[in-house]
Amino acid sequence: MNRDDSERLHTSVLVAPASEKRRLRKERRKAAQQVQAQKRATEKKAAVAKFEAEKAERRATTYLPKAGEAGPAMLRSPGRFKVPRHQDTSATLAGAYPFLAEGGLGSDGVFVGQDLYSGGSFVYDPWVLYSRGLITAPNVVLAGIVGSGKSSLAKSLYTRSLPFGRRVYVPGDPKGEHTAVAEAVGGRAIVLGHGLSTRLNPLDEGYRPAGLSDETWISTVASRRRDLIGALAETVLDRPLTPLEHTAIDTALTETVAENDVPILPMVVDRVLNPSRTSDPEHRLAEDGRLVGYALRRLVAGDLAGLFDGPSTVTFDPSLPMISLDLSRVAENSTLISVLMTCSSAWMESALLDPNGGQRWCIYDEAWRLMQHPALLRRMDAHWRLARAYGIANMLIFHKLTDLENVGDQGSAMRSLANSLLANAETRIIYRQETDQLGVTANALGLTGTEQKLLPGLGVGQGLWRIKDRSFVCQHQLHPAELELFDTTGRMTDETRKFTIPEG
Repeated sequence: MNRDDSERLHTSVLVAPASEKRRLRKERRKAAQQVQAQKRATEKKAAVAKFEAEKAERRATTYLPKAGEAGPAMLRSPGRFKVPRHQDTSATLAGAYPFLAEGGLGSDGVFVGQDLYSGGSFVYDPWVLYSRGLITAPNVVLAGIVGSGKSSLAKSLYTRSLPFGRRVYVPGDPKGEHTAVAEAVGGRAIVLGHGLSTRLNPLDEGYRPAGLSDETWISTVASRRRDLIGALAETVLDRPLTPLEHTAIDTALTETVAENDVPILPMVVDRVLNPSRTSDPEHRLAEDGRLVGYALRRLVAGDLAGLFDGPSTVTFDPSLPMISLDLSRVAENSTLISVLMTCSSAWMESALLDPNGGQRWCIYDEAWRLMQHPALLRRMDAHWRLARAYGIANMLIFHKLTDLENVGDQGSAMRSLANSLLANAETRIIYRQETDQLGVTANALGLTGTEQKLLPGLGVGQGLWRIKDRSFVCQHQLHPAELELFDTTGRMTDETRKFTIPEG
C-alpha cells in the first residue's frame, strides 16, 4: 500500500463519525416533529369536539324572545336600558348631584334605615366609626320639631345596640318615654315623684369601679359628695356659691360622714344650720352658711321634700342593659327636675366613668330643660369631653338649634359650654325644621344651600345626617314591634278614636 492509499483510508475513518452524527440529529428532529404533529392533531380534535358540544348545548337551550314573554311573564325582556350620556367636570357634577356618589359608611354597625339617595341600607355605630378613624368624637346631637320622629330614632339606635354588648343610661326622662323601653329590654326604670316610696340618697357612695385602692376610693367619694351638695345648693339658689358657703358645706359634710355610716341629706342640712362648737366656736360659720342651709332644707322639708330625705330605696346596677330615671311625676317643677337630674347624674357617674364598664349610651332627652342650669351643664360638658376615654357615646336631644341660644347671656360661660356640646359632637342628625330656623341651623352646622333647602320638606322619620364632613339623607325604618313600643302619640290617637263615627 502506497502512501496516498494510507492517507485516504485514514481520512475515511475520521470522517465517518461526523456524518453519523448528522444522520442521528436529523432522525431525532424528524421524530420530534412527528410527536408535535400528533399532539396538535389531538388538541385540534378535542377543540372540535368541545365546540360541537357547546354548539349542541346552545341549540338545546331555550331563551326568552326579544319582545319578552306573553301573559303573566310579560315585562321580562332582556332588552338593554339606554340612557343618554352626560359629560361634565367633576366639580359641576358634584354640585348637581351632591349625594349621588357617596360610598356610605359600610356595613358594620346598627341598621337605621334606607339611604334615600343611593337606595342602599344605612347603618351607624359611633364606636365602629371611631375605630375606623372616620370620627374623633362619638357624641351625637339630634334635633327635630315635634312629631318628626326623632324620639323613635333615638330609641332605635340604643335598643339595636344592646345585642352588641352596649348598655344604656338615661339620667333623666322628663316625659317618661323611656320607661316602657327599659322594661321591655330587661332593664329598669326608676320612678321618682311625690307620693311614692322611692328615695334617692345623693350621698350614697355609688358604684365602685374595679382597680381603685381604698384611699383613692375614699377620696373620690368625698370629692363627689362635696361637688354634689354644692351643685344642689347652686341649683336651688340659682347662683354660684361663695367661698364661705363652700367652707360651710365642706365642714358640715365632713362631720356628718365621720359620725354616720350612712349619711343622708337631712344630717348635712342640720350641720350647716347648726355647726358643732368644735368647728365653729365663734358661730360665724352658721351665719356664713345660713342661706345654703335653708336652700338645702327645701330638699328635705320644703316643697321638694320626700325624695332625698332618707336612705336610697333603690340601687344602681350597672350590669343591667338599660337604666332610666323617670321624672314624669315631677315634670311641672323645673327646679325639682334639675335637682333630680343633678343627683341622678352623680349617682350614675361612678359607673359611667368606669374604664372597664364597656361601651355605653348616655341619653339626654329634652335637653333644652337641662341646659338652663349651670351645674347640670358643667356635668354634661365633662361627660362630653371624657367620652372617648371611658367608651361613652352621649346623645343630646332637643327640638331646634336655637335652643342653644337661649342658654345664658350672649358671651357668657354657659353659652360657651352649650356651644361646646355641639362642637364636641361630630354626628349631627337634623330632622324637619321650620323655615324660620333654617338660617340658624345652616350657620351652626355649616350646611350647603342644597342641604338647607332639604330640611323643611323632610317627612316623618327622614333626617339629614352630618357625620363630620359627609352628608346623608336617611329614612328611618321601624319594626312593627318597635313602632308599637316607641309610640308617643297614644293619648292623642286614643282620644281621637272616641270621636270617630263608624262607617255604616
